[in-house]
Amino acid sequence: MKEAEKIKCLIIGSGPAGYTAAIYASRANLSPVLYEGIQPGGQLTTTSEIENFPGYPDGISGIAMMDELKKQAARFGTDIRPGIVTGCDLSQSPFQVTIDGKKSVEAKTVIICTGATAKYLGLPDENKYMGMGVSACAVCDGFFYRKKNTAVVGGGDSACEEALYLAGLADKVYMIVRKSYLRASQVMQERVLNHPKIEILFNTNTLGLFGENGVEGAHLIRFAGEPNEERFDIAIDGFFLAIGHKPNSDVFKDYLDLDENGYIQTVWGTTKTNVAGVFAAGDVADPHYRQAVTAAATGCIAAIEAERFLTRG
Repeated sequence: MKEAEKIKCLIIGSGPAGYTAAIYASRANLSPVLYEGIQPGGQLTTTSEIENFPGYPDGISGIAMMDELKKQAARFGTDIRPGIVTGCDLSQSPFQVTIDGKKSVEAKTVIICTGATAKYLGLPDENKYMGMGVSACAVCDGFFYRKKNTAVVGGGDSACEEALYLAGLADKVYMIVRKSYLRASQVMQERVLNHPKIEILFNTNTLGLFGENGVEGAHLIRFAGEPNEERFDIAIDGFFLAIGHKPNSDVFKDYLDLDENGYIQTVWGTTKTNVAGVFAAGDVADPHYRQAVTAAATGCIAAIEAERFLTRG
């Protein structure tokens, strides 16, 4: 049997957290190896324009920004490879990690930056209009919908937060809620119910989207399957999904502490997990902010903590 490759610092994932961790780890002479994962560049590669990342006053596309981060990591010596982690044993050091179901590596430290995947409704139109009116992050893309009409799908706290954020920019915000009530906390319910720009469409589901060069409206159905079923359209420019995210942490669940939603739990103020030598950065450990700049920051922290771990033995 072929001997496993020995790695000092293994980085899993290639979004802002992964590439930033790679930049710092390579500059610290940790000879990091980074596996890009299922979506090279992470979620930002699906974002058409990024205007809130420091250093880009004119904005930059998600793909272009990730390409620049990748080049920067490679410039300092990061070994960047395609591949997906399909198995691991984090019970003892060195840690055993399987790539693509066949290649085995041994790592002295592991930095997990696998991100989280936004949940979608599963409509073909979501893919059709991705980056052209469909988004899963109001804070990321809301600026493009100033003085326009938008819709948020969901009825929890996250959906209310997204709707309130958009209401500060857009002329009109619809909340499309499939149930007859909001699942959000009482204070969030009161805020959206009393906001003059927000209209809540209860008992409503989305059938599809329409538009020539981007989203121009949504086909909706109210009271589906009931005698009073009603189909109607709304005119919108932006369609925001706020029905949750799924952290990409399943492969690590037997070894790492996760919260009730699957996010990797870290020691407060650090990227340290319950396993010494294993660190988690970016959206896979962040249920709250999910921003490129916060992901990058934790990638930096993880690399510094990995270097200190190796130095102290």
